[in-house]
Amino acid sequence: MTAHPLDRPVWSMLTGRQAHLAEGRLPAFRIDRGYGVFGVAADTGAEAQAALAALIPDDGELWIVEGEPWPVPPGAREVKRAVLAQMVAEGPPPARREGEPAMIALGDADAAEMAALADHAKPGPWGPKTHLYGPFFGIREGGRLLAMAGQRMLMPGMAEVSGVATWEDCRCRGLARALIGHVMREMAARGETPFLHSYADNAGAIGLYESLGFRIRRQVHVLVIAR
Repeated sequence: MTAHPLDRPVWSMLTGRQAHLAEGRLPAFRIDRGYGVFGVAADTGAEAQAALAALIPDDGELWIVEGEPWPVPPGAREVKRAVLAQMVAEGPPPARREGEPAMIALGDADAAEMAALADHAKPGPWGPKTHLYGPFFGIREGGRLLAMAGQRMLMPGMAEVSGVATWEDCRCRGLARALIGHVMREMAARGETPFLHSYADNAGAIGLYESLGFRIRRQVHVLVIAR
């Protein structure tokens, strides 16, 4: 049976639609360091594990996201492990609600504000080029960027909702819901099925995603390693 691309999301990403972002060569890759910290190996064999360890930056981390728990490569040290709920949208995206705020496209001119918001809200790994993954959208009020959401991993016929972030003093206003719905509609218009990842113990976030039509597909495992 052929594995589903989402069973090994980073492998599918860096050997498929986003292979142009890959650094390294078989049997291991990491994403362009400006975009983030993801790394992946072809398998858990000695050659692939050694190649993966060689991609760990001297002053940083490498994040491995796999369907099954991944062993720590020789010469690396484990920083943390976590379990994610991998969710896929079922059915059409939610319709825009009456009274939702205007959502604007974000780009290079907004990069500093986006990075500051990501540093505050911690939506996941963020680098100086993360905003270039694909379309990002935001909500502004009085010139201030209140919230944002966009995309990250791309699979055959699928796109990942990511970078969902809201300043703490702006939460509970439905901004994240509005932005996620907008991103989902953009993806659906391109013929892509939205998916996302959430920490498995974040019941509040999972409840929001379920209300938008996402359903848990499986758990995936994160291993963060360093030298």
